[in-house]
Amino acid sequence: MEWMYTLSGFVVGLIVDVTGVGDGSLMTPLLVLLFGVSPATAVGTDLLYASLTKSLGGWVHSRKGSVDWKVVGLLGLGSLPAAVLTIALLKYLSLDEKTLRGLVTSVLSVALLATATALLLKDQIRKLARREDGTVYELHHRYLPAATIVTGIVVGALVTISSVGAGVLGTVALLFLYPRMSAVKVVGTDIVHAVPLTAVAGMGHMALGTVDLVLLAGLLLGSLPGIYIGSHLSARVPEKVLRPVLAGMLLLIGTKMVLS
Repeated sequence: MEWMYTLSGFVVGLIVDVTGVGDGSLMTPLLVLLFGVSPATAVGTDLLYASLTKSLGGWVHSRKGSVDWKVVGLLGLGSLPAAVLTIALLKYLSLDEKTLRGLVTSVLSVALLATATALLLKDQIRKLARREDGTVYELHHRYLPAATIVTGIVVGALVTISSVGAGVLGTVALLFLYPRMSAVKVVGTDIVHAVPLTAVAGMGHMALGTVDLVLLAGLLLGSLPGIYIGSHLSARVPEKVLRPVLAGMLLLIGTKMVLS
């Protein structure tokens, strides 16, 4: 079975680097539906997997200067405490396996459907922030920091329970809050913010006993060459073709998990 985990890591690493879609949207449902991994273990393992794989991307973006560190800090002010509190709440509640499975599956389903919708409406959301004369609507600078922190709180809780949300949903939120920010900076900022968030949430899941280290090693072994190849293919694959296909796939997976 280990070689199947490695193959899955390769495929997801390839797709993530070509499309930019968060690996939680793909890896977690894949582990649950294809390999029968319990939802809680799939989430915990994927969070640590994401923190390690995103570290390289975050480092590259920071070297290129495509990171808004102030926004990363504001997001982290909300997301990191939210992740710790969510883990503490899960530990305090001490949910039985059936209840925990139901909670994670429900949140994961909603997160997948929201991610698919955000993928489909990404361009429209960007256009909403622009007036007809080309200028942009922006929150007053007085409210923008608070709105960013609140966004971090929502993303932090969502990611901790489902491992989904730090990718597409985080990017779309930044596009809406910071319409003047360049696309590459939005992506870089979102990736760098996701590294500590997924690390904190993943370590929390490890403390809860919902991380499979053998599974994690197999995924990482496949993801490294997948990410390398994907980085070379990303410029050659048209996003307008991939995005609706991927969104449709996530809609199917999310719907299946809702009905299961």
